[in-house]
Amino acid sequence: MDKDKIVAALDIGTTKICAIVGRMNQHGRLEILGMGRCNSEGVTRGLITNIEKTTQGILKALEDASQQSMVDIKVVNVGIAGQYIKSSTHKGSIMRDNPQDMIGVEDVERLTNDMYKLVMPPGVQIIHVMPQDYIVDNEYGIKDPVGMVGSRLEADFHVIAARTDAVSNILRSVHKANLEIENIVLEPIASSMAVLMPEEKEAGVVLVDIGGGTTDIAMFYEGIIRHTAVIPFGGSIVTNDIKQGCMLLPQDAEKLKIKFGYALASQAANNQIVSIPGLKNRPAKEISVKNLSYIIEARMEEIIDIVFAEIVSSKFVDKMSQGVVLTGGGAQLNALKELFEMRTGLECRLGYPTEHLGKSKLEAMKNPMFSTALGLVMAGFKSVDERENQYNLVRKQNHIKPIGNPKPEPKTEKRSPADLLSNLFVKVREHLYDDIKSNDY
Repeated sequence: MDKDKIVAALDIGTTKICAIVGRMNQHGRLEILGMGRCNSEGVTRGLITNIEKTTQGILKALEDASQQSMVDIKVVNVGIAGQYIKSSTHKGSIMRDNPQDMIGVEDVERLTNDMYKLVMPPGVQIIHVMPQDYIVDNEYGIKDPVGMVGSRLEADFHVIAARTDAVSNILRSVHKANLEIENIVLEPIASSMAVLMPEEKEAGVVLVDIGGGTTDIAMFYEGIIRHTAVIPFGGSIVTNDIKQGCMLLPQDAEKLKIKFGYALASQAANNQIVSIPGLKNRPAKEISVKNLSYIIEARMEEIIDIVFAEIVSSKFVDKMSQGVVLTGGGAQLNALKELFEMRTGLECRLGYPTEHLGKSKLEAMKNPMFSTALGLVMAGFKSVDERENQYNLVRKQNHIKPIGNPKPEPKTEKRSPADLLSNLFVKVREHLYDDIKSNDY
């Protein structure tokens, strides 16, 4: 890793927009140079719905991070999430021209690049192609085929795709803030880089990142990502339940949840009452902490059950020997760990983004709510797949250039085939309409 390199990251979340600037110190630990944060007003469940408000939030967070770090930020790594994210497994294969030669990095790269050519539904584009197990001449279960000999190279790939308009909205918002994008990274993958230990990924672990608008899942086994999912429920929906159930203002409901709420109502005190000041000389509203916790528990049980259904559907549930690691702002609810263990039967711990973090003046960065942002900075220095890190070293040593450019180029906004086809229909319709008018039909 280049120790002189400085990386900036931008986490555009449902509740906050966060910009972070960092570099690697001489010990290979992440050193945070600056951080900026502001409320997010243009994002709903991970989807940008107001580009102008999102751009203003980006500029505000960027200004604070730039002033703290004394760095002029021009290029960023950006996270992507939301209910429009879909993942699937596909198999790819190539025939090698010289089967007696050893399989090289370029062969693996050619196989991976071919997967970016998969035909997706209209309005959907591939954002990640992640190899799982390789097959060389019908020999299965190979983690790294480089150095082997064979004529046919195959692999199972975890393919992550997103709606083209959702990616386009991210590009527009970032470009309007006068920034270029180095990488677009799926947020649970970024969080895993900041929170999980290599030993956990090897043994089998589930990362559950509970954000404001979504809950993101990433599953690892034998050091390889096996399954990802995005659930369109997060901490904001719990706050909304409290607002409606207790008839409070949103800001009061959020404060009540953070300070007094329990995900497991049995742990809340029976006789504890919280008084909320009334508006315009109205009397204060008294809220029972026990009743508050019943509201929280009901919604969190629903979210946990959906998460567990995703874990089971991956068919790797029996491999997750290290259980679940909870992170994100929503993971800080009192007794959430205990509720998760009760509902799933899996061991659970709270994940703090300190695994690769060096000494920092910003103690706030150790909060789980910044896991994604710190992971996005990490993504600027290394890949989530250790094999790819090794291949990058080989490329540098042998001066091998990457084959092709399969990822969508973020610096210019490309129009999707669906958009082009739509415009073609519009033009045809306009010509037909002109013909009809000219012939007095």
